[in-house]
Amino acid sequence: MASRLAFWRREAEDAASDEAHPKPGLLSDFILGSQDGLVNVLGVILGVAIASRDIRVVLAGGLAATFAESISMGAVAYTSTLARRDHYQSEVDRERREMVELPDVEREEVRKVFEEWGYEGQRLEDLTDTIVSNPKAWLEFMMAHELKLAPVDKTQARRSAVLVGVAAIIGSFIPLIPFLVYGGGATWDDILRAIFASLALSGVTLFVIGWYKGKATIGRPLRSGTQMLVIGIVSALAGFGIAYLVGGPY
Repeated sequence: MASRLAFWRREAEDAASDEAHPKPGLLSDFILGSQDGLVNVLGVILGVAIASRDIRVVLAGGLAATFAESISMGAVAYTSTLARRDHYQSEVDRERREMVELPDVEREEVRKVFEEWGYEGQRLEDLTDTIVSNPKAWLEFMMAHELKLAPVDKTQARRSAVLVGVAAIIGSFIPLIPFLVYGGGATWDDILRAIFASLALSGVTLFVIGWYKGKATIGRPLRSGTQMLVIGIVSALAGFGIAYLVGGPY
């Protein structure tokens, strides 16, 4: 039985190493940073544009929001990843204690996982015995399949912070591009054109981000792109609407 399990494990590891998969952590960090940066800055500059009608004020507000947003999001990504790392380590320590102090209880938890997978009879007992006979495998099995937790290291925290921060800067510059094209001295008509161009460019970018997310994960790129587009534009227009109601048209 043990030899069959070892063979099955080697086969699974070889298949996993040969097959290329998207890295969900990196993808989610990029989407988080770019989407949040784009939507927040779009909302800020639309609101400032309608309230001030001064493109220099729009650019100043947009650039300030861009760098404040990127630094803030990078820091949040770093601290939240470290928090997940600390939580994982605390659960590892707790599981180790329980494996020593409550081995029968922990063994039964392994058995229940295999039962949920459809194993029964002698095969169920053999699988359970194989896992609990190896403390390292036992601990990793409990962390992954009972607690549903994955390990996190400091390198991952730094990488996440950098990726989120850079993605936020990239996303934030997208809605600013039309306003940068006009520069100083733009008329109100120019500002209106920049507003609509910014909405259009941001909408296309949000759709592309959502489309790629769907293609890399759930396999429904059109639906994912549309959801990202609608959520992002509605969120940004909320800032536009508030500024319009408060500042009002001249």
